[in-house]
Amino acid sequence: MTYFYLAIAIVAEVISTSALKASDGFSRPIPSLLTVLGYGITFFFLSLTLRTMPTGIAYAIWSGVGIILISIINWIWLKQHLDAPAIAGLGLIVLGVAVINLFSRTVGH
Repeated sequence: MTYFYLAIAIVAEVISTSALKASDGFSRPIPSLLTVLGYGITFFFLSLTLRTMPTGIAYAIWSGVGIILISIINWIWLKQHLDAPAIAGLGLIVLGVAVINLFSRTVGH
C-alpha cells in the first residue's frame, strides 16, 4: 500500500500544482479551491507513505516524479518547451528515482 499511497500523493500534487498556475495568484476561486484541497489530499497520503518509508526516500520519489509529470503537462498543454539542458536535468532526476527504487536497501519493497 505504501507505493499506492505515494502514487495518490504524486497525482494529487500534480493536479494541485496545475490548479495553482490556473488560480492566477489565488484570484480565481475554482482553481484556488482545487489547489488547497489537492494539497490537503497530497500531504495526507504522503503522511501515510511516511509510516513505512523513510522521509528522504519518499520525498525524493514524490518530488522527482512530480517534477517530471508537471514538466510534461506544461510542455503539452501550456506549450512551455524545455531546452536541452532542462531535458538532461529531468533525465537525471528520472535516473535518480530509478536508482533509489532499484538499488537502495532503504526502500522497503
